[in-house]
Amino acid sequence: MTLLYRDDPYLRQCEATVLAVRENTIELDRTVFYPLGGGQPGDTGRIGTLRVIDTRPGEGEFVLHIVEPGAALPSPGEQVTAEIDWDRRYRHMRFHTALHLLGAVVRASVTGGRIAADKAHLDFDIEMEKLDKAAIAVGINALVEAGHDTRPSWITDAELDSRPELVRTLSVAPPRGTGRVRLMEIAGVDLQACGGTHVRNTREVGRIEVVRIRSEGRRNKRVTVAFAV
Repeated sequence: MTLLYRDDPYLRQCEATVLAVRENTIELDRTVFYPLGGGQPGDTGRIGTLRVIDTRPGEGEFVLHIVEPGAALPSPGEQVTAEIDWDRRYRHMRFHTALHLLGAVVRASVTGGRIAADKAHLDFDIEMEKLDKAAIAVGINALVEAGHDTRPSWITDAELDSRPELVRTLSVAPPRGTGRVRLMEIAGVDLQACGGTHVRNTREVGRIEVVRIRSEGRRNKRVTVAFAV
């Protein structure tokens, strides 16, 4: 399956061939839909006239496009147009890039994270250190305003094994199984294994505010960010 969002997350639609249908899911030979993973929600949108209400990873690199229950599904071999809800995806791209900037400001191992429609957070493995909301916000926004370009690249599984510093998240392993792993670089700022979608330049993130810092267990500090109003 060709995952078009990996190389161009700005693609909003594509023509595709239906490979399989079961219950209320559709598999395509290529897709612009990002499936749930790495704390980023699965895309919503349309396949033809069908409403896609969620997108989940399937076997291997296949993507399961989940449509509304009871919908009349297309047949295998049928040609369809797949289109994402762009405004929703673009917010996810901005938030996902913002979380990389947050991780560059708070230099600690990441134990988890999540992106929602109106906010996003990372959990950091920090035991007794007090984090300063204002200082973190200043650091993130300085990186936003500096206009750092982003770009994906690939390394082999063996190369990743030899460079453990490229895996920042302790709770989520980067996707493997194809012999290569995708990296996301923010020029001069951050480089790590990541399969999510990101904006091309940090200026697109927009101004960020740190809305909350709280403890999640003895060692975890959760930092939640949102777009400044």
